[in-house]
Amino acid sequence: MHSTMMETPLSLNHLLERAGRLFAGNEIVSRLPDKSLKRHSYGEFYRRTRSLGAALKRLGLAKGERVATLCWNHHAHLECYFGIPAAGGVMHTLNLRLAAEEIGWIAGHAKDRILVVDDVLLPLYRQFAHLHAFEKVLVYPFSGQPVPAEFEDYEKLLAAEDPDRFEYAPHGEDDPIAMCYTSGTTGRPKGVAYSHRSTILHTLVASLADFWGLRGTDVVLPVTPMFHANCWGMPYGAVMMGVKMVFPGPHLHPEDLLDLMKQEPPTLALGVPTIWMSLIQAYEAAQAPGSPNHGRWVLPRGMRSLVGGAAVPESLIRAFDKHGIWILQGWGMTETSPLATVSYPRAELAGAGDDERYRRAAMAGVPAPLVELRLRGDSGVDQPWDGHSVGEIQVRGPFITGSYHEVPVSGEKFTADGWLRTGDVATMDALGFVRITDRTKDLIKSGGEWISSVDLENAIMAHPAIAEAAVIAIPDEKWSERPLACVVAKPGQEAPARESLDKHLLAHGFAKWQLPERYEWIAAVPRTSTGKFWKMKLREQFPK
Repeated sequence: MHSTMMETPLSLNHLLERAGRLFAGNEIVSRLPDKSLKRHSYGEFYRRTRSLGAALKRLGLAKGERVATLCWNHHAHLECYFGIPAAGGVMHTLNLRLAAEEIGWIAGHAKDRILVVDDVLLPLYRQFAHLHAFEKVLVYPFSGQPVPAEFEDYEKLLAAEDPDRFEYAPHGEDDPIAMCYTSGTTGRPKGVAYSHRSTILHTLVASLADFWGLRGTDVVLPVTPMFHANCWGMPYGAVMMGVKMVFPGPHLHPEDLLDLMKQEPPTLALGVPTIWMSLIQAYEAAQAPGSPNHGRWVLPRGMRSLVGGAAVPESLIRAFDKHGIWILQGWGMTETSPLATVSYPRAELAGAGDDERYRRAAMAGVPAPLVELRLRGDSGVDQPWDGHSVGEIQVRGPFITGSYHEVPVSGEKFTADGWLRTGDVATMDALGFVRITDRTKDLIKSGGEWISSVDLENAIMAHPAIAEAAVIAIPDEKWSERPLACVVAKPGQEAPARESLDKHLLAHGFAKWQLPERYEWIAAVPRTSTGKFWKMKLREQFPK
């Protein structure tokens, strides 16, 4: 029997056309380097994006060729998200927080042909320009200053094109549209390419009510960098729904974000735990009588906050809930587009008390539709969903990568039957809630028993005097390995005595043998370019 449905390929271009026709009057706000706000309508965004596509075609961009971006979060970067694929190219977001040498290696490995760069980031570009020769460098005058003569002016290129005469490059739904490289903390970064089909499916799933819950009346503040896993896919969903977006530009300090939230109150914000930890600390410090910032800010009550990229401690969820803001935790990877699980309220738990509600919210959550997830034990057998049995998370689905760019498929990353090996270790309970206990390389095996560094970290960070904690393994002659806790005290707080922290952990259900061998007080936990704890650096600092 033949299908009765139309065979219409899934295409990102549909989202652009929809935005231009249905939401032309809706607003996009960008914060500039001088902290002023620049406003565009979706109608302007639509025409400018088509002009970008026309300019890239005129520059000779061929189907499948990479166009790199080195940009902060702003409207022109959003134009690249849609204009580069519209011309048949593949947008490749370069992570501006990496070392210049690594950025240059990534651009060379991806064979990027053209670069779109903010003028304020030209000093960074010049540090790696000798490592990869782009054919064209298009400079977006983010600061408003004239573009240096040796580069192409992004705005002048767009102004020279007629958006009404632009024609989309022919494409299939499996053609690539974007590429991101993994953070590469244990080796060279690897490129993940996303297709029209995978991106549309991810956008539809992520926008569901229990996940992003994206509504046309939302005001979205994407603090998550647009160079990190495509800003978790939010730009695609926001354009699909015509949502007002407020881009923070380069200003990501807590005080700057609180000022922006006051100016343009968001209903939905997204970022890594580090950002929200520092933000709530700055806000609560300002509430104290005599603070120089007393009364300066008001948090937008009822705002939803999507947090991911690292484990979210329960203490952070509780801190925001006191102010009427609910943190929705998700888990995923560059390889999963990135949303794979979300900890949303389940009907089965409608009568649960506050402690259970917070406990669930601090889990990685339940697999999203179209994502298959299993826990594979050391013996090669799938672990039961009993909330106790531990195994490596393995996933598969239509928006999960099946290979890396120009890297042979290996058993280290993919199983023989085609599942992605994530390297994360977790348990799963009968309701499908995933609780990540560690990365495979971060588990601590002491006396033949496993200790979860993530569980220890979250419990330590629940102490009222602690801002951050990272736990690593150190060698031990008797027990093979023991946990070492690297701890950061909150501003203005004295470091608690070891006895106080041990008592705190025992009260959280840890056995004496699971307590840290010692505590090291540090100024800050080192982080990767995506905001995760960089435990490799701590291991170098504390080898024993």
